[in-house]
Amino acid sequence: MSGPLLLLTMISGVYLLAVLEEWSATGRLSLSTPVVRGLAQLSRESLVPRNPDRLLFEVAPALLLLAALLAAAVLPLAPGLMAVDLATGALFVNAALAYVMVALVMAGWAPDAAYALIGGWRFLGQLIAYSMLIVMPLTAVAMRAQSLSTTDIVASQAVLWNVLTQPLGFVLFWLAAMALAFVPPFDLPVALGELAGGVFAEYTGVRLAILRLARLVLVLTLALAIVVFFLGGWLGALLPGWAWTGVKTLAVAALMLAAGRYVPRLSPDALLEWAWKLGIPLALVNIVWVGITLLAVSK
Repeated sequence: MSGPLLLLTMISGVYLLAVLEEWSATGRLSLSTPVVRGLAQLSRESLVPRNPDRLLFEVAPALLLLAALLAAAVLPLAPGLMAVDLATGALFVNAALAYVMVALVMAGWAPDAAYALIGGWRFLGQLIAYSMLIVMPLTAVAMRAQSLSTTDIVASQAVLWNVLTQPLGFVLFWLAAMALAFVPPFDLPVALGELAGGVFAEYTGVRLAILRLARLVLVLTLALAIVVFFLGGWLGALLPGWAWTGVKTLAVAALMLAAGRYVPRLSPDALLEWAWKLGIPLALVNIVWVGITLLAVSK
């Protein structure tokens, strides 16, 4: 029973996220727009560049979608309501998300086009810098829960959510999640004003529809990860656990889509410099802080 329910939840979440994305971009709230745009995209011809690496060109959209779904598979909506309950779930999330970089580099390389290639290499540099800001806050979260299980991590927040005990880790993980999902102001790989779509520029028709769907699933998965690791997951009063997870996830996803639109896009060198020179040292400070508080509590 949990399988169909999880699939229905994912489809509903992606649809609502598409509505929120349209609203954040245009200011118009329309429930029909995602359906209309999706059908229009599917009806268009899928063009292929003149000299592509055909295998990479075809695989990249599917791999991006698969990476986002695999990461979501170990994130619980409620006690017992998850696709796979792994003892090393937090580690698996990080491993699955690494293939986002592989998919985007493939999408940039395969068309043999300048803008796409620049977008792919931009994302490679961006994620190498920000991947540590995903791993290191997760390390601190696992330290407090004394487990890598995502279910245990949520349970460890019964008294106090991690956003309150680890506010620095929460901010760093949020920013890294936005960079991984390449939403504004971290949208350097697509950068419509600079690269005319970047890694998406050479994709049309069904392939482009899959890429856009994959990006929405990725944003939803990362929002769910933030909820599970820092915002108490299903914990809450009055509502059922799955409802709390859904409300929190949609709220986080909406903020991820909307907040960056009010911040100017950073240059690639500034983005990487901030990650290496400021983000990683702060992530180390967060780990030390959690270690000190755990030692103090144990005494």
